[in-house]
Amino acid sequence: MSTIGLMWANLFRRKVRTFLTLFSVLIAFLLFTMLRTVVVAFDGGVTVDGADRLVVAPKFSIVDPLPITQRQQILALEGVDGVTHQTWFGGSYQDPSNFFPKFPVEPKQFFEIYREFEISPEHLEAFERTRTGALATPAMMAKFGWQIGDKIPIGADIYPMRDNSRLWEFDLVGSYSMRDEDIDPGMFFFNYAFFDEARLFGEGTVGWYTVRLSDPDRAGEISSAIDTLFLNSTNPTKTATEDEFAKNFSAQVGDIGLMMTGILTAVFFTILLLTANTMSQALRERIPELAVLKTLGFSDGTVALVVLGESILLCAFGGLLGIALAVVAFPGIKENIPPMFGVFDLSGGTIALGMGLAILLGLVVGVLPAWTANRLKIVDALRKG
Repeated sequence: MSTIGLMWANLFRRKVRTFLTLFSVLIAFLLFTMLRTVVVAFDGGVTVDGADRLVVAPKFSIVDPLPITQRQQILALEGVDGVTHQTWFGGSYQDPSNFFPKFPVEPKQFFEIYREFEISPEHLEAFERTRTGALATPAMMAKFGWQIGDKIPIGADIYPMRDNSRLWEFDLVGSYSMRDEDIDPGMFFFNYAFFDEARLFGEGTVGWYTVRLSDPDRAGEISSAIDTLFLNSTNPTKTATEDEFAKNFSAQVGDIGLMMTGILTAVFFTILLLTANTMSQALRERIPELAVLKTLGFSDGTVALVVLGESILLCAFGGLLGIALAVVAFPGIKENIPPMFGVFDLSGGTIALGMGLAILLGLVVGVLPAWTANRLKIVDALRKG
């Protein structure tokens, strides 16, 4: 029998105990893979397309509006190549569970600034000239059964219309997509001019501005210039790169990385104790057998490596099963995550880190039993047997 075969046979001498331990390790690494992906998504950096963009938001709270008049003042600054704006609309389509982000935008300026979005000239023209026009991605249209020309009813939860109705109706005039075909932004855009005319309150305001720079290296200088411009106004601003803005927005939910790390630490500490207990019990039961192996000519180091190998094999196999289950389940989970929370991709780095941690867990758990097996005296072990 090979050394690996010997390790495997020893592990399954107590099948129920081994299967329960394997299942625990599996769950731990399933959680690790999923939660680590969440952390990576929230901490993801800005794309190349957004390297020359700044976000100008209200200084004290993201819910405070900014006057539309600030747009021209920002555009007049040296180094600013373009400005557009967005406003969080909220609302729901038919049912609150049908969530997707919705933004009133300036058709032409928005797509000039966000070059990673692709739209045909015909659809952009229809969006510009249609007062109640709206755009969605092909994936959204397929999901909800929409077709160009349909009226899309949205129930408002923030902005009622001037007649106090909360039912907004938009005409779907086209679609847009991302340059990266693997990403579906899942955002619904409609005409800001219609939104501003029809809403009950907040006319002449926006949520935040996106500024395109002629030179990305001047981002810090122009950020300070924008904030200084409105420092003593009734609507002070806080300007940051898109990357910083996204992270600050996520931080309003809480420190995602810290929360995920806390959960994983508790999970792995529990698994560490459980697996260590399993290996310690297995060692106590086999002390006479280890003595026999030494009697047959196995060196102290070889016996210790067998014991250590069993621990690594148990944790690595359990980790592999957990990561494999995460890979299988991930596509279905990803479809139900709102795009506003980032791009969720199960990367090779996360998988490699998981397997590395599984092997490290096996080493930590197995080092004490292996050391004990190495120091085991044949006479003492046979006497205990």
